Amino acid sequence: MTEIVAPTSVDAQPVLFRRLLRRPLSAVAIGLLALIGLVVVLGQWITPYDPSLTSIDDILASPSAAHLLGTDGQGRDALSRVIAGAPLTIGSGLFTLVTAVVFGVGAGLVAGYYGGWLDAVLCWVVGMLMALPGMVMIVAARAILGPSMLSMMFLLGLFISPVFFRIVYGAVRAVRVELYVDAARVSGLSDARIIGRHVLSAVRAPIIVQAALVAGMSVALLAGLEFLGLGNPNKPTWGSLLSAGFQQVYTAPWLVVGPAIALGITGITFVLLGNGLRDELERTASPRRNKRRTMAVTKQAVTAAETPTPASADDLDSALDEKAENSALVIHEEPEPQDASAVLRMSDLRVAYSRPDGSEIEVVHGVSLELRKGEIHGLIGESGSGKTQTALSIIGLLPRGGRVTSGEIIFDDVQLEGADDRTLSSIRGQRIGYIPQEPMSNLDPSFTVGSQLVHPLRLRMGIGRREARDRALGLLERVGIPNPVRTFDSYPFELSGGMAQRILIAGAVSMDPDVLIADEPTTALDVTVQAEVLDLLRDLQEERNLTMLLVTHNVGVVADLCNRVTVMRHGVFVESGPVREVLTAARQPYTKSLLEALLEDTPPRSARKDAQGGEV
Repeated sequence: MTEIVAPTSVDAQPVLFRRLLRRPLSAVAIGLLALIGLVVVLGQWITPYDPSLTSIDDILASPSAAHLLGTDGQGRDALSRVIAGAPLTIGSGLFTLVTAVVFGVGAGLVAGYYGGWLDAVLCWVVGMLMALPGMVMIVAARAILGPSMLSMMFLLGLFISPVFFRIVYGAVRAVRVELYVDAARVSGLSDARIIGRHVLSAVRAPIIVQAALVAGMSVALLAGLEFLGLGNPNKPTWGSLLSAGFQQVYTAPWLVVGPAIALGITGITFVLLGNGLRDELERTASPRRNKRRTMAVTKQAVTAAETPTPASADDLDSALDEKAENSALVIHEEPEPQDASAVLRMSDLRVAYSRPDGSEIEVVHGVSLELRKGEIHGLIGESGSGKTQTALSIIGLLPRGGRVTSGEIIFDDVQLEGADDRTLSSIRGQRIGYIPQEPMSNLDPSFTVGSQLVHPLRLRMGIGRREARDRALGLLERVGIPNPVRTFDSYPFELSGGMAQRILIAGAVSMDPDVLIADEPTTALDVTVQAEVLDLLRDLQEERNLTMLLVTHNVGVVADLCNRVTVMRHGVFVESGPVREVLTAARQPYTKSLLEALLEDTPPRSARKDAQGGEV
């Protein structure tokens, strides 16, 4: 007898802080960082003496019980001055770090996400900063600005910022092509929210690691500049104390011990912390990065499949010239119902992609389509026929390099072709929902399912957190999720493909759209799950009286769900009409060849071979 074991929940990973404490070196770094923080915060209360108090009797006194690190040339306690210099030294380093992060991360996000002229300009500026000798420029600026710590910290942060720019820029260029970023745009999120919520979350790990390392480096570099005499000698900092100590290194060598130990401990602390963060974040994120690489390959494969190569475009031109009769659009006339109205009209739509040499290749050639209220319209064709390009044109989400060159897309008397981002953003998600291919690739692995459902609801519908949560849980239950609460708190990588597809469907209908675009909604799902998803789509369409555009290459799906169908080949529509008439009385040769390719109700291969007396 086979025992069936109920699935158990995935144990949550310990929080990052606890994992760091389990690593000896990281635990030491955290302890030292806490000690440095206490010295910075409580420095003025824990100094043995007033750092500015001079004593003629104690000038250059050697270390003793009264003065653990001795005194300087004015009789001031060296230990007190080292403690008093901690806030200014650490604060200066953190200000430099913040400057580098703001400029480097901000420029990397903008250049990597938007590309184009912004990419070129920002990369040129960063290249110039890397080419200039930073320390020499700071020394030159000091002659103009004077001994200003603030300006010196700002300039140093500016010259360090390319370190963050290069890390963020490369990561963002890889993340921006992820399908979950496109899904966020479909939900109506602005570019700023997408960058802050989805893109930045994907690159935060390397930013955190680099920030820990740069913090220690900033403190050391500032100390070096002050050692050279570029700081303000009237303010006690570790760099200025070290410089003063070296001036009397032969008569009072103990003066360099305090600031040197402080700088060494601070540098070691940040290096150990940075290494620990790197190891822990890489260990946790490595499966996600592998998954993302797989997603990127999938995305590129899908885009390549939908976008003909230059060679295929030339073949297309010759094929259309030789067989024009096979490409002529066949429309099955039918009496239009009295209450039928076109919710969305597409007229003479043309889509082209730019080539590296500056020319363009057209992939959709003047197609026209009407979606009637309450109907499911199927768009069928083989891979690379232009189905997805046509669908994405409606919501303005063509991949980079693609654009609508001519035609009109009218939705509810609104011209979508050429509309600005504000108009498209107000329609995506709320008026036109979208169910993309590859369900696992369209959910951000950095956020829980509930977070990805609730955030668009709160943003677009203006409802509270509790109401959005209740609405999301109700949607999960409606789409057939067995345990909505558990799924709500789960991450996408803890779900099956079928559950992920149901979640995408729930998100697509969450704001009650008028039109739903389903792009291959059953791709990569097994037959049983495909049937369940199709039944769910049919039920939702009937409940909400949705107008649906179903993009597929499966004739069976069209026959099962659709009221009307349009057949597409090589970027043109070849036949359109009611499903029953097109599938039972096809007139276009290509449509007939698609139907003849079906193996349903055909004799077995061996029987056909025997009947024909040879190979099939």
